[in-house]
Amino acid sequence: MSDNKKVILVTGGSGLVGKAIETVIAEDSRPDETWVFIGSKDADLCDKKSTEEVFAKYKPTHVIHLAAMVGGLFHNMAHNLDFLRKNLHMNDNVLQTAHETDVVKVVSCLSTCIFPDKTTYPIDETMIHNGPPHPSNYGYSYAKRLIDIANRGYYEQHGRIYTSVIPCNVFGRHDNFHPKASHVVPGLMRKLYDLIKDGNTEDKTFVVLGSGKPLRQFIYSKDLAKLMIWVLREYSSVEPIILSVDESQEVTISQVAETLVAAFDFKGKIVYDTSAADGQYKKTASNAKLRSYLPDFQFTPFEKAIKETVDWYKTNYDLARN
Repeated sequence: MSDNKKVILVTGGSGLVGKAIETVIAEDSRPDETWVFIGSKDADLCDKKSTEEVFAKYKPTHVIHLAAMVGGLFHNMAHNLDFLRKNLHMNDNVLQTAHETDVVKVVSCLSTCIFPDKTTYPIDETMIHNGPPHPSNYGYSYAKRLIDIANRGYYEQHGRIYTSVIPCNVFGRHDNFHPKASHVVPGLMRKLYDLIKDGNTEDKTFVVLGSGKPLRQFIYSKDLAKLMIWVLREYSSVEPIILSVDESQEVTISQVAETLVAAFDFKGKIVYDTSAADGQYKKTASNAKLRSYLPDFQFTPFEKAIKETVDWYKTNYDLARN
């Protein structure tokens, strides 16, 4: 192996973002890069010895760290300690083993949910530690925030360029469509699929929880994959960077529902259950920092990304995480 040959280890490689990176790399492979995608069956990253063994096996020079204990709102609320401890162990094992094995660069994936509960909008990279996160997911949020703190420490003490990205809401192929664990796009997609699988008729009613008014930014997993690969190859700061669509591309939950209805060619009607909570009205993130590097990056239009995801889901329903 030549000195400039890269071996890139992707943890959480079997998930939504990992699969998207694998797809993009298949279309944009480079002769100086070898990509290795691992999932939970390949290593227990909560265990230091298991983490060391997988690093010894593949000898990565670079790491994209996607693995995490994740879950929906109610699972988070009931298991904050588990989310804190498991993610702390996992993140510390990956970063420390990377350092001990002289990994050149680590790109870890954070989340916009780690930002302070009480804040101003749009949020940006300087605001992560400005106050406590929402009490519903403080365990997960503090564990993720500490990646940013650790990255600074590895840089100050050891000169390591270990950094992090903060995506907005991600959706796409290989998402988690389980009703109790899914986020809004895959959750509504699964609900609509189940509603029409035995017949797409005008008497069917697609019930969407809440008023449909809250605003969200959604990034297609393939777009996020392209940006994460760019971060790995080109971004050389330890400071985190938000990977989000533009503020002008923010959509309401009702727009999401209507786009899904069009993608499925649903014949029935949409009803909004306003007795259900809406959650936060908005979580707008600024991608000004990203745009300063990539002013011309083209995000996949939301309707096109939804249609591609729906078509994949209909074809792969039996193989999807349902």
